[in-house]
Amino acid sequence: MYKANPQSKKRRIFRFGPGALVTAAFIGPGTITTCSMAGAGFGYALLWGLVFSVIATIVLQEMSARLGIITRQGLGEALRKQFTAPASRIITALLVISAITIGNGAFETGNILGASIGLQALFDSPGLPVSFWAAITGAAAFVLLMAGSYRLIEKVLIVLVIIMSLTFLTTAIIVSPLMSDLLKGMFILSLPKGSVIALAGLIGTTVVPYNLFLHASAVQERWKNPEDLPEARMDISVSVILGGLISMAIVVTSAMAFFGTGSTVTGAADLGRQLEPLLGDKAKYFISTGLFAAGISSSITAPLAAAYATAGIMGWKRDMKSWRFRMIWMIILLVGVVFSMVGFKPLEAIVFAQAANGILLPVIAVYLLFVMNSRKIMGASKNRLLSNIAGVLVVLTAIGLGIRTILHIFGII
Repeated sequence: MYKANPQSKKRRIFRFGPGALVTAAFIGPGTITTCSMAGAGFGYALLWGLVFSVIATIVLQEMSARLGIITRQGLGEALRKQFTAPASRIITALLVISAITIGNGAFETGNILGASIGLQALFDSPGLPVSFWAAITGAAAFVLLMAGSYRLIEKVLIVLVIIMSLTFLTTAIIVSPLMSDLLKGMFILSLPKGSVIALAGLIGTTVVPYNLFLHASAVQERWKNPEDLPEARMDISVSVILGGLISMAIVVTSAMAFFGTGSTVTGAADLGRQLEPLLGDKAKYFISTGLFAAGISSSITAPLAAAYATAGIMGWKRDMKSWRFRMIWMIILLVGVVFSMVGFKPLEAIVFAQAANGILLPVIAVYLLFVMNSRKIMGASKNRLLSNIAGVLVVLTAIGLGIRTILHIFGII
């Protein structure tokens, strides 16, 4: 039986990190924008969507962490091992790579746009188009990705999580929302007219499909033995709950600043108004800097995750310096930059990108469930009944919301 040695507590603190990487990956411009737009348009009514998203993320990321620690494989490699027949392997590769490419391309567009409008506001340069700043952001992300330093990227992301946590959480406390209103929004399901895209965006920006691939790979660098699973579960649970609190704080600050006032949110300067109770007239510059930093960090993570996923499913070596690995992240980065330069309304495009990932989530989640129930892959650590029930509920909810979102987009409902 495994027994913790006297250094276990120290080691646990030292090893805390992959869960924060997951949280930092979804606390990007997509989350800031989507949560702000949801709060401004619908108050606290969609907070229950974030509660669901936090639970769903913990459920799915726990499976991803367990897969990585037990099998020493990423999700892509596990799928390749599970589906050995040529036809099933080709179909799986096409579905997963298509979902990852479309989803990460959409995310990357939102990331680049978020960083770009942050730079535009920070330098107070409305005369320079967003497309100019998109090119600058894309170039910066390219340089960081070419450096290939996973540790450096992780440290930057964790610092970002801490900064965003303190700022939004502190502001949410300062504005003193009514607890009864918060609880009502968190636990009473409601879907105000016109809120379907916003709800899909809240879920899509939190339950990020590519994080399932990224996390399974990241945990292998931190934990080596099955006995480390409780520590990994604590890591992902605390990190995702923290991320959920940040998202809820953004909804709260936005609702207090905009909901019911008739004001509209159209740019970084408007987003900054929700932080004025804490930062005063410096809020505009903080939110602009935050959008840029969040956009850059997430614009690194999305291409990187796409490359990890594709390399795994294709059986390639997971080497950040290999030409095939670099080719994948370059494609995702290029898609993000190009679509950021075609003239979409930035904030609306960012929210729609998150909703698109909410629609694609069931594809990846179903394959994850399939692998986690394979004795060939997981052995005695395969899913038990409770994990399967939770996973199926997440998938069915995501499918239902995805169908409703698609019907809404085409004006059927």
